[in-house]
Amino acid sequence: MPKIIISGCNGHMGRVVESICNADPEVTVVAGFDVLGSTDKAYPVYSSPAQFQGEADAVIDFSSPAALDGLLTFAAERNIPVILATTGYTPEQIAKIGETACHVPLFRSANMSLGINVLLSLVKKAAAVLGDTYDIEIVERHHRRKVDAPSGTALMIADAATSTCGHDTEYVFDRHSVRKPRDKKEIGISAVRGGTIVGEHEIIFAGHDEVMEIKHTALSRDIFAQGAVEAAKFMATVKTPGLYDMSHLVQ
Repeated sequence: MPKIIISGCNGHMGRVVESICNADPEVTVVAGFDVLGSTDKAYPVYSSPAQFQGEADAVIDFSSPAALDGLLTFAAERNIPVILATTGYTPEQIAKIGETACHVPLFRSANMSLGINVLLSLVKKAAAVLGDTYDIEIVERHHRRKVDAPSGTALMIADAATSTCGHDTEYVFDRHSVRKPRDKKEIGISAVRGGTIVGEHEIIFAGHDEVMEIKHTALSRDIFAQGAVEAAKFMATVKTPGLYDMSHLVQ
């Protein structure tokens, strides 16, 4: 039975992960990491990963980019895989994740939903067929508390389209200061923040007299937590260093 540590256990997603784990007889939560600590959990909570001296098979992280250095050090020193489900990493942090993955198995995805990862496949197919003559726009919507914009998932979608569209691309996040026609190579990415929207991503392929849209709507955070728990089960069996993602889980 995989032993799981929840990083960011006091946060919104951390509590959902805990609930999913409690309902899953195949895993057990042995500890939590949170800068605020906690006394109301059924497991010990440490303010720093370095304080944990027990046994674990994987760490699920829904916390903050600020926690990354401590988690990567912990993973490398203890050879314990980490599921990085946090978004908003800087390019330097992404590079450090890649460097650490040379020594320990890591799993990173900006979106743990199975549906989103099927959508990525559809976007690649559509971009391969339509991308050379159709304009691509992405609109993402999230709750008012989300800090990073655009979402990591929107960037994943843009990267998926870029990989097959057949021409150079440029991501455009803001057009209000530029007065000129849309360039063919643009992929527009727009972010909406408000209310309690869990997550919506819409991809628009706009051609001459024809528009095709692909859309995914998350109705609860459970889908992300469930995906992270499944990733933890998978990574508990992985011994080879490397950077893994949802494509390895759903293949």
